[in-house]
Amino acid sequence: MKRPTASSGRTQVTARPESATPATGTGTARTGSAETAGPAGPPEPARTYWLEHAWLTDGRPHVEPGVAVDVTGGRIAAVRTQVTTPPPGATVLRGLTLPGLANAHSHAFHRALRSTVQVGSGTFWTWREIMYGIAAKLTPDSYFALARAVYAEMALAGITSVGEFHYLHHAPGGTPYDQPNAMGEALIAAAAEAGIRITLLDTAYLSSGIARRRGGEPPERHQLRFSDGDATAWAERASALASAVKDGDQALIGAAVHSVRAVPAEQLATVAAWAGEHGAPLHVHLSEQTAENEACLAVHGVTPTRLLADHGVLGPRTTGVHNTHLTDEDIALLGTAATGTCMCPTTERDLADGIGPAGRLQRAGSPLSLGSDSHAVIDLFEETRAMELNERLRSRRRGHWTAATLLHAATAGGHAALGRPDAGRIGPGALADLVTIALDSVRTAGTLPRLGAETAVFAASAADVRHTVVGGRHVVRDGAHALIPDVPAALDRSIAALRG
Repeated sequence: MKRPTASSGRTQVTARPESATPATGTGTARTGSAETAGPAGPPEPARTYWLEHAWLTDGRPHVEPGVAVDVTGGRIAAVRTQVTTPPPGATVLRGLTLPGLANAHSHAFHRALRSTVQVGSGTFWTWREIMYGIAAKLTPDSYFALARAVYAEMALAGITSVGEFHYLHHAPGGTPYDQPNAMGEALIAAAAEAGIRITLLDTAYLSSGIARRRGGEPPERHQLRFSDGDATAWAERASALASAVKDGDQALIGAAVHSVRAVPAEQLATVAAWAGEHGAPLHVHLSEQTAENEACLAVHGVTPTRLLADHGVLGPRTTGVHNTHLTDEDIALLGTAATGTCMCPTTERDLADGIGPAGRLQRAGSPLSLGSDSHAVIDLFEETRAMELNERLRSRRRGHWTAATLLHAATAGGHAALGRPDAGRIGPGALADLVTIALDSVRTAGTLPRLGAETAVFAASAADVRHTVVGGRHVVRDGAHALIPDVPAALDRSIAALRG
């Protein structure tokens, strides 16, 4: 596939984004990852990183001083402890190094809403109307520019893999682009250029609400570009996207049911079957709002969780996002099926959604992961902290999870939810994805290195990230992005373009 150089100082992508003209329903493929061998290009040569302090999880999770990590072909070949000084030629990472963070739930275009949606009051439903306004303006070109900057912001925050819950498929009005996956391919290319991995969760979004009629309520005007018409057409387009992606280390294609509001009950099984046939992760917004529960009960006589269970959606490859307003039976169903739970505390509190029963879900057997969702902030340390602190406010008791358990949700738990069980740990055979936080910032100074997990969860922020390594490649070095020199300017330009 020919890869001409894109304009505006970008690295090479599969096709010039300027060729996409959604007003007429056209769009050119730009997979970005189809010809790359890693998150930001060819595999890095073998190298050694020396970690001043490392959080190791093989065996009992603990902080180990003086660790050498040998990397070959983008994976960890060996981990050597008790290495008190950096070996000759090693790259030194001073501070506390953790496995790369996984952002298991993202809507990249919501980043353009930051501050704008903080004006005045309202609910999730009033917030949604503002969100639709931004969604209506995006093209493959502008979405690439925005997502590239957002994913670079994630890299600066120590995130090495993102789960992009993607439903902005077509041109405004619902006309498919000439290349039907132009928008999804723009996101894949954006992640590659920002140097992080992506699991593109291609989302079925077919109706505007639950109805007794087959097919649900028809999409509203702003939702037309989200819909493929029916689940069979969605599956055909998703299959074409999956077959176009050649580099599984950089990009994976998963599936998503937007919600029981947006996928009629009789079509849920089609989405679940596609995920099963492709061995792909399957995500779903679940019981984020009480209104969703009430509508489902009124039409189907069961909760959204029971409806998903009855149509084969639940299971160990499935992750419910939010899982906020659940019954005891719902919690048992999710736990028994080993269906995951992705909590997004900074968004859930920003939208006044409520506090989900994360502790009860985990005890029932639902693995936890974390996401920044609407990107009110992009800070996985804040997400881990907020999950614990939300439980403290609700129960008036401290210490629901250990710091190690919370970090597991932000690392291995998130990567597993995104179809990457080989990430999220510093150990032989794992993907060489690392994040180093400073232990001498105004937030972390004076803490004990052996309590690094507690420091990371309860004191650190994204601003403390000094290094991010993805597949052995140094994407963020000393707090600066190595591939996108001025991330704030890239954010400013791409967001300003959508306000015009």
